[in-house]
Amino acid sequence: MQREEIIRRIAEIDAELKKRRQKSRIELYNSGRKKHKKQLAFHKCKKRNRWVFGGNRSGKTECGAVECLWILRGVHPYRKNRKDAFGWAVSLSQQVQRDVAQAKILSYLPKSWIADITMLSGRKDNPSGGVIDQIKIKNVFGGVSTLGFKSCDQGREKFQGSSLDFVWFDEEPPKDIYEECVMRVMDRKGDVFGTMTPLKGRTFIYDEIYLNRRNNPEIWHESVNWADNPFLPKSEIKLLETALDSSALDARKFGRFSEGAGLVYPEFDESVHVIEPFAVPKEWQEIISIDPGLNNPLSAHWYCVDWDGNVYVTAEHYEAGRDIDYHAAALREISRKLGWKTDGKGRIAALIDSAANQRTLASVKSVSELFYERGILVNPNVNKDVFSGIARVKSFLKRGNGEPDLYIFSNCTHMIAEFKGYFWAGGDSPVKRDDHCMDELRYFIMTRPKPAEKPAPAPPPVLADKLRRIKRAYRGRKNL
Repeated sequence: MQREEIIRRIAEIDAELKKRRQKSRIELYNSGRKKHKKQLAFHKCKKRNRWVFGGNRSGKTECGAVECLWILRGVHPYRKNRKDAFGWAVSLSQQVQRDVAQAKILSYLPKSWIADITMLSGRKDNPSGGVIDQIKIKNVFGGVSTLGFKSCDQGREKFQGSSLDFVWFDEEPPKDIYEECVMRVMDRKGDVFGTMTPLKGRTFIYDEIYLNRRNNPEIWHESVNWADNPFLPKSEIKLLETALDSSALDARKFGRFSEGAGLVYPEFDESVHVIEPFAVPKEWQEIISIDPGLNNPLSAHWYCVDWDGNVYVTAEHYEAGRDIDYHAAALREISRKLGWKTDGKGRIAALIDSAANQRTLASVKSVSELFYERGILVNPNVNKDVFSGIARVKSFLKRGNGEPDLYIFSNCTHMIAEFKGYFWAGGDSPVKRDDHCMDELRYFIMTRPKPAEKPAPAPPPVLADKLRRIKRAYRGRKNL
């Protein structure tokens, strides 16, 4: 390389560095070659109740702070912007506010955006040294937006009366304060979003947001771990891993809700294993699997298997307090809509818990016999060994080569919720609660051969690309 070319390159680098130094931190947020994909997914989501469950140092608090400032400034790149926005940043205490949420907001807030600051304690010319009450921020539309800081230790009464565009929860709030804040954004059709490390176990946030038991269409969440943060050095991750035991790692590394001995299926990743429904080829149809219940829920799912042995859970029937006539009719109707295969007489094959063969004083016929009479040809000869069944399901969730062999359609909401809430009770037994889907999933998976630990020899590149596109198309994935 000629001397003149070297001098020119150095001058270009110096100019670029000078340009970058003049930019504020918020302008540099996720703007370089490294991008935090899960932070961007949070910002792009259009839902009104969004949460990031993340471990420490995963980047969760950054996305909450930046979301606030984008809304207040009126420069949100993915949402409709408002003039004179009003929102709250809610922390657990004033000390936590000063050290975390407030500090993060100030680190991203250019001084040129600030119209005024009101302090609860300390001086406004040194806001980081005190506790802020409100920050007034100049809006690009010519108005002034307001960010108020609240702490949960103030009590519910301090959260009443205001009408808000958004509330940001930095860490998990008490239930009464969460509910009050949801009321504060209703009349403006505002947003609630939270960033937290789930250290308290299975609280109301676990049920309300993570499992979304009420199937609220406006609720969205993402789990973020250390590996998702491209700005966290691998050496730092290794150091953090050695400082924590396995139970602490669940929450602080992976952002998982944990209880007792931990999740049965930590391999389950909603972003990997849950896919959008697509038209499944009839050749893939296998069988229905049923965990029966009358007062308890009856769980049934329709299972398909593709040419490579991947399992797809494609439809769901899950309901409690119904009789056999109702359930059999529901199974037939869902099968009709799916175009599900039948025998020559229109009957449908299914696996069922062997307990369905038992007769009670209340009935002279077993559940199996009652289903059989109604056109559901149930097979009770299933392998019910819990531990070996769990091991087999784990192998389908993540094979030896790191690839999954099990996919669940997003409309199977009860199975997805059970995967996320299935915990060990201690020893080799899971907690016997909300496990009906997990039971009948095992019945089916135990009929399948264990996935190969090593992938098959790769086909020629052209053929491999064609097969990959076909499979992705069937799974409903975009941007092929």
